[in-house]
Amino acid sequence: MNIVEKYLARAAGLAQVSPGQDIRCKVDLVIAHDVTGPMAAQQFEKIGIDKVFDPNKVVIVVDHIYPAATVQARKMQLIVKDFAKKYGVTLYDKGQGVIHQVISENHGQKPGTLIIGADSHTCTAGGYGALGIGVGSTELAAAMATGTIDLEVPEVVEVYLTGSLAAFVTAKDLILTLIRHFGTDGLTDKAVIFSGPGIADLSKDERMTICNMGIEMGATISCFATEEKAVNVSETLTVELANIVPSAACPFSPGNVKPVKEIEGIAVTQVVVGSCTNGRLSDMEQVVSILKNHNVHADVNMLVVPASQNVYDAMEERGYCKIIRNAGAALISPGCGPCFGAHLGLAAEDDVVVSTTNRNFPGRMGSRQAQVYLASPLTAALAAVHGRLVDPQGIQSWEVK
Repeated sequence: MNIVEKYLARAAGLAQVSPGQDIRCKVDLVIAHDVTGPMAAQQFEKIGIDKVFDPNKVVIVVDHIYPAATVQARKMQLIVKDFAKKYGVTLYDKGQGVIHQVISENHGQKPGTLIIGADSHTCTAGGYGALGIGVGSTELAAAMATGTIDLEVPEVVEVYLTGSLAAFVTAKDLILTLIRHFGTDGLTDKAVIFSGPGIADLSKDERMTICNMGIEMGATISCFATEEKAVNVSETLTVELANIVPSAACPFSPGNVKPVKEIEGIAVTQVVVGSCTNGRLSDMEQVVSILKNHNVHADVNMLVVPASQNVYDAMEERGYCKIIRNAGAALISPGCGPCFGAHLGLAAEDDVVVSTTNRNFPGRMGSRQAQVYLASPLTAALAAVHGRLVDPQGIQSWEVK
């Protein structure tokens, strides 16, 4: 068995599992937020029991529309707050951060544990070796009640990494390149594992970025394994990291990926850095490496959104916040913010946005006509100061031309 099958077998209490097999697994953590949580809470009430399976293993994070942008958003927050109080589950509120970052900081599970979340990017947990699976609100309600979930063992595709990333190339560039290869549905209902000697070159932050966007290839599970080649996989793609170049997903799909050097010169009006994909401290370090010597272009609105309060605190301690503000960018309190397109920095029809988030479908960040490019924090920061897309590998002195 490969590592995903081993983990699922352990969760199901079985000696062995195989692709296509239906199993019932014990879950280690159940998570939801202020958009999916209310429906899950209402479905849970319909089940008719008076407690969750384990209050210590159920977590709700208010992150998607905080502060509330509408009366309805506030009502949804109050629903999950009341639910957390009634059943004694953990609640993260008041701008503590994006669900997947908050979970990694406060409930980081051991490799192989099973996290069920009412959010498609629960697969982010694969960056620290857990199996994170996104489900619907009804399934989540059942998991909160029983502590179990019914799954079909997926086929597993291996991405075998060798070598190291070149200078000015990031984990975001790698995952965008993989989405271009597999397409947005090439791994539907499958799991993807990352192995090979190249994984030693990738930090936990970088691994979380990569796993976060596994769902953009259709994968239900994204997980980092070991350096050894996997067994019992349906396909292996070998990737030499040194061959990866700065890349961007062009409108209107995460799969419409091109090298940045091929789209240089496109004028930009808004830049967003943050989200569960690229809102961590190492991402902010990339931004500060540019903004410490340059101001945001006069035609660009730049928004920087730390993924959690812990990230924000670390930024303040290092002086990053002052650098960002002095450069002309706006710091937003931790949360999903512009990524979700519900509030804070919505794009208009004439906007051209470079964002470090994970989706650029029509209307994802505001107007359906807004042009959204997905890129690394480094590429995004360069676009902010140049007022246009530029290739990080083509900028030798980091001077604004």
